[in-house]
Amino acid sequence: MKTIMKLEELKTIEQLKQFLDGTQAVIFTLNSIKDEHYKWLQHELIRFRYLSLGKADKGVIVRYLIKVSGYSRSQITRLIKQYRTTGYIKHRHVASSGFKGKYNLADIRLLARMDERHDTPCGHAVKKLCERAYDTFNEKEFERLSNISVSHIYNLRKSKTYTRVLKHFEKTKPKASNIGIRRKPEPEGKPGFIRIDTVHQGDQNKQKGVYHINAVDEVTQFEVVCSVEKISEAYLLPVLNMILDFFPFKLMSFHSDNGSEYINRNVANLLKKLFIEFTKSRSRHSNDNALAESKNASVVRKTLGYQHMPQKYAGLVNDFNQDYLNPHINYHRPCFFPEVTTDKKGKQRKKYLYKNMMTPYDKLKSLPNAQSYLKNGISFDVMDEKAYAITDNQSADQLQAARRLLFKTIDERTVNQL
Repeated sequence: MKTIMKLEELKTIEQLKQFLDGTQAVIFTLNSIKDEHYKWLQHELIRFRYLSLGKADKGVIVRYLIKVSGYSRSQITRLIKQYRTTGYIKHRHVASSGFKGKYNLADIRLLARMDERHDTPCGHAVKKLCERAYDTFNEKEFERLSNISVSHIYNLRKSKTYTRVLKHFEKTKPKASNIGIRRKPEPEGKPGFIRIDTVHQGDQNKQKGVYHINAVDEVTQFEVVCSVEKISEAYLLPVLNMILDFFPFKLMSFHSDNGSEYINRNVANLLKKLFIEFTKSRSRHSNDNALAESKNASVVRKTLGYQHMPQKYAGLVNDFNQDYLNPHINYHRPCFFPEVTTDKKGKQRKKYLYKNMMTPYDKLKSLPNAQSYLKNGISFDVMDEKAYAITDNQSADQLQAARRLLFKTIDERTVNQL
C-alpha cells in the first residue's frame, strides 16, 4: 500500500523525482491568490537551497514548481531569475495610469457605424473618410476622428464598445488568337487606359449565375461595374458600349486577359470603330491585369458577395450597379495611388503613401490639364454637382439600403418560385 504524503514532507530531490514520475502520491492544495503563489515559490526555492544545487537537480526543482504551481516554464524561469537577482519573489502590482482616453464611447460608436456603412475598409480609407466627413462635408461629430492615426483605428476596432455595435470557377481555357496586341499598356500618367475583367456569381444546381463586367482606368481608378445574364455577343456588346460611354474622359486603350468573351472579332471591330487600341495580357505576366483583378475582390466581391444569383435577375443587379455602386466607388470611395520610383538598375518600385489617397474623381481633377482629357460636352462643373450632392456617408447609407433591398427581392422571388 502506497503512503500518501503532503508537499511539506517532500524533503529530498529523490522524493521530488518520485512525485514527478507518479510513483509517490502527494496531497497538495495551492491558494489561488497570486501573492500567495509567489510566497510559496520563494519558500520552496529556499527550502531546497536551489542556488547551491547542480544543473540536473535544478531541472528537477523547475519541473516540480511547474507541476504544482501550474505556471509555464518561461514564467517559472522569469521568477527564478528574479529570486537569483533580488533574493525574493514579489508580485508587482500594475497601477492604472488614470489618463482619460482621447476618443470617447460616442467616437467609437461613430467609427463602428462608419465601418458598417463602407464594409470595413482598411484603416487608411477610414481615416480619409473621417477627414472628408469633417473637412469637406462639415460633419461636426467627426472632429476628433478626423485626426486619428491609422494604427489607433485598429486599436478601437478591438474595443468592446466597437464589437457591440458592429457584429459582423472554372478557368477559361486559353486559345491562341491574333486578336489584340500582347503587351502591357503604358498610359504615362494619362487617363483612358482601361483594364477589364469578368466576375462570375457562381453556379447552383447546374444553373449559371449572373456575370459582372468590371472595367477600371489604370491612372485614375475610375471604375464601372455592369451585370449581364450571359457573356455571349448578344448580351456583352451592348454592355461594352455602356461601359465605354460611362467614362467621362476619352478612351485610348482597352486591356483584357485572354478570355474568349473579349478576344473575339466582334469586340475587336467595336474598339477599332472607336479608335481604341486593343491589348491583352502576356503569358507568365500575372500583373498585366492585376488592377482589374484586385478591384474584383475589393469592390465586386465585397459588395455583391459570393452567393448565387440566377441569371434572370441580371437586370435588377445592373440597375443597382448604375444607380448606387458606380457613383459611390467613383465619387465617395478613397483609393491608394502608387508613387513610382526607378532605382539604379532600372527597376520600378511603387510606394502607396497616405498623402496620395483620394477618390477616383479627385484623382482625375488633380491631373495636369485635366480638362483636356474630358469628352466633348462634359465639364468638371457638372461632375462636381454629382460628386458633392451628398456626403460619403449618405452615399454609403444609400448603397447599403439598396443592397439589402436587392438581396431581399432576389431571395423572396427565388423562394416563391420553388
